[in-house]
Amino acid sequence: MERDLILAADTVITMDAERRVIEDGAVVVRSGRIAAVGQRSEIEKAYPRTELRRLRNRLLMPGLVNAHCHSGILRGTAEGLPVWDWLRMYIDPMHRVLRPREAEAASWLCYAEAVLSGTTTIVDMWRYMDGSARAAAAIGNRSVLVPYVGAHPDYDYFETFDSNEKLLEEWHHGADDRIHVWVGLEHAFYSTEAGYRRAIDLAKKFDTGFHTHSNEAQAEIVEMDRRYQQRPIEVLRRFGLFEPKNVLLAHCVWLDDEEIGIIATHGIGVAHNPVSNMKLASGTAPVEKLLAAGVAVGIGTDGEKENNNLDMFDDMKCTSLLAKLHKLDASALDAWDVLRMGTISGAKAIGLDHEIGSLEPGKKADIIAVRTDTPRMTPLMSGPWFNLHHNLVHAVRGSDVDLTMVDGKIIVENGVLLTADIQDLIAEVHAVVPDLFARRADYLAVNRNGAVSPV
Repeated sequence: MERDLILAADTVITMDAERRVIEDGAVVVRSGRIAAVGQRSEIEKAYPRTELRRLRNRLLMPGLVNAHCHSGILRGTAEGLPVWDWLRMYIDPMHRVLRPREAEAASWLCYAEAVLSGTTTIVDMWRYMDGSARAAAAIGNRSVLVPYVGAHPDYDYFETFDSNEKLLEEWHHGADDRIHVWVGLEHAFYSTEAGYRRAIDLAKKFDTGFHTHSNEAQAEIVEMDRRYQQRPIEVLRRFGLFEPKNVLLAHCVWLDDEEIGIIATHGIGVAHNPVSNMKLASGTAPVEKLLAAGVAVGIGTDGEKENNNLDMFDDMKCTSLLAKLHKLDASALDAWDVLRMGTISGAKAIGLDHEIGSLEPGKKADIIAVRTDTPRMTPLMSGPWFNLHHNLVHAVRGSDVDLTMVDGKIIVENGVLLTADIQDLIAEVHAVVPDLFARRADYLAVNRNGAVSPV
């Protein structure tokens, strides 16, 4: 744990219930948690013996929460197909041939990219996740690790509930509680009914959460109706998959009003993935309806292959713009609402809002500093023309993040990752990628229609 410290900046954006913005503010970090938040002058008087770090031309805010991601190393090589064809031709064939070293290399690089761009917590659904846990433990980010499980004979090339249980035993609450392990299921299609029961039992046994994709594309609605004569959310409820402690659903693009009501009634979190949904032409999620119903909606980048970067600031901008375009209403999704989705609402969606997501005494010291002396943040106005929240959502990029702190430990400073050598991580990916692509090409040469289509 790092020593006690006062971080002081031109502005502190707390994202607390009052949405306090403190000019010339400061945050006291003690034993990995926030001890106080207030005016710098008052904080200095109250904590005269604590080291003060003055961050000029900076703002402090809670670290961002990436509510749905997949580690990966296919960036820029899985393009131009809708979601089910994309899975069949690019993604599932990769899973058939993926090896542990490749999976671990992906997580190291993705977590590094995340913290460099201001994401302190990431929900990662991936493979061979003991390697992901090692990466998170070393890099220092907060992680919810969710193995890609396929519990069906046609999808036996994914993780199993046995491997999910092993990861729970070895890493749940690991790295000083920065790492949480959840139970994962790729899609409901990828499991039998016996698999659903095992997922529920595992989540309850370890008192942990459950995460899956749902209502991502129209074809899924048709398939669920064919199999069960119900819509996807009704199927998940029917088989008890809303029983675990926390449940997080990714995408939720094609929801009807009844499904929104079910999600709200059961306290289910939703991860909105605007860039992925646009790129794969999946559709536009009813975010404002979900928020109006009281659903905790976070924002996810989805994977590097369906987004091409893991910059949550970019996804916050797209969250705002996609809502406005979808409704043809320039007032849709206020910038404050989007910032909440990227911070405290995302934390609530994963059941961690009591620990992270806002700068408040008692919470974990997961804090980022964003530069304000850039063209993108100029002009910076106060008073009646206050525009900081608009600039954060619509102008800032992840590269404007100057400092990232998790659990009171600074892991990015002056835009440099302190806990790993980024060039070494890039070199490792370059070393493993050629063989992975060669093996996938060999598989596709024999299986010209790709992997089994889920619908």
